[in-house]
This record gives sequence, C-alpha cells and structure tokens, in this order.
Amino acid sequence: MKKKIIASILLGTMMMQLVACGSSDTTETADTVATEESEESATVEVAEETDADAAESDVAYIQEKGTLIVGITDFAPMDYKDDNGEWIGFDADVAKKVAEDLGVEIQFVEIDWDNKILELENKSIDVVWNGMTLTDEVTNAMECTNAYCNNAQVVVVASDVADQYQDEASLAELAFAVEAGSAGEAAAQELGLDYTSLSSQSDTLMEVSAGTSNACIIDLLMAGAMIGEGTSYPELTHTVELTTEEYGVGCRKGSDLAAYLNDEFKSMYDDGSLQTIAETYGVQDAIVAQ
Repeated sequence: MKKKIIASILLGTMMMQLVACGSSDTTETADTVATEESEESATVEVAEETDADAAESDVAYIQEKGTLIVGITDFAPMDYKDDNGEWIGFDADVAKKVAEDLGVEIQFVEIDWDNKILELENKSIDVVWNGMTLTDEVTNAMECTNAYCNNAQVVVVASDVADQYQDEASLAELAFAVEAGSAGEAAAQELGLDYTSLSSQSDTLMEVSAGTSNACIIDLLMAGAMIGEGTSYPELTHTVELTTEEYGVGCRKGSDLAAYLNDEFKSMYDDGSLQTIAETYGVQDAIVAQ
C-alpha cells in the first residue's frame, strides 16, 4: 500500500513538472508572437508616416499636378497685365522662373485679398505672391518665405493739395480708400482714420483720381510705378510715409514650398537674375539681400 502511495506521489510530481514546462513554452511562444506583431505594427506605422509626409509635400504635389497656381491682385509693379493681357511684373516674372525650375506651368489667379488665407487653405491657389507684407496675421496663418523686398505704406493725395498733408496729424479730416485686408487698411485702423475698404489698391487710386475719396494708403513700390509724371495718375503724389515693412511669399502652413522658394531666391540673388528682373520694373533699390 505504501509503495502505491509513493508511486502516486512521484507520478503527480512528474505531471506537475510537465505541465509547468509546457506552460512556460506556451508563454514564451505567445510573447514571441506578440513581439513580432508589435514590430510589424511599428513598421507599418513608420511606413504610413513616411507616406503621409510624402503626401504632405507641397513641392511634390505641385510637380505632380503640373501647375503652380499663384494668387495675386492687380498690383503694379509686382503683378499686372501688359497690352496683350499677360501677367507681368517683378513678382510675376520671378514666379515664372520658379515654375520653370519646378518643371511646371504657371497660372495666375486674381483673388479677393481679404480671403487670401482661405484661398490658400482650400488649395484654390498654391501661393500668395503679390507684394504681401509680412504681418503677424500673415506669418501666423501661413508658412512664409524670407523677406525679398522692402516697402512702406504711404498716403496718396492730389498733387495740388499735397502741401496741406505732410504729417499724420493733418490726415484726420480726410476720407480714405484702402484695400481690404492690406497693410494700408491696418495703418488706417491704427491711426483711427475714416476709410472705405475696396477690393484692390488700384481701385483706391481710381477713387482718389475721381475725387470720390480724398486720399488712399498704398504700397510705396506701387506709388512709384503708378503715380506722378509719366504714369497712369500724373495728378497724384504721395506724402506721409506711415510704416516700413517687408514683402514675402505665403505658402500653406507647414509647407516645404517656402524653403524651396528661399533656396530659389538665394540662387537668383547670387547669379544676379533677381536684380535684373527688379531693374526691369524699377524696384532694384528695394531688393533684400539673400
């Protein structure tokens, strides 16, 4: 009887060891499978992130669709139409060179300047490239290039009354026209001036020329090209310089296109082509070294 009991105990002990051993093997196998699955999952996630990064490349997106769509307004000497209806100007010509380097066609689209950020985000355009002042609003909402031009906001009035409006204090009695969403509008707001917002800077000049508004606030570079003797508005002149500022190009937030454009500006500055284009439109003194 004792022999049977001892044999039973020994058999039970052996069975427990076998079960324990089998459990360990099973656990190790499960751990191995889980590790392999985890590594495969991580690999898939990395691949998906890489694909997402590639998909988010604006440079690749533009090259794939074959067109660089540039958002502009009629704004000489930066973007305006020649006698044949073709868009020319300092910004327009530089943009054409960039499109050529990208290997794509270029398309200029006139936009409501007040909606430029929305147009960009909706991919109606790829860049805002139109003598755009690098304000806090712009740099917070867009991926912007380095500055490539200096500028200022100036008051434009009829030449025969210009001597009456030579400082900020004298402007309080005037009715102004400004472009909606522009640095000129911001200057008018800051000074508490009476103003009406219009769709473009060229419209504000027409208002002053027609006598509908007493004055307007526009970019100094535009004033140099559009008012005074030998221009479209010989009877107008600019007086008070309200602000100084810089121009940049706006891309979608996080876009790699801004860095690409910075490289293009640097290359064109170094080889002299940026200066050559600037001289064509009389803005060579405003060019910022790259």
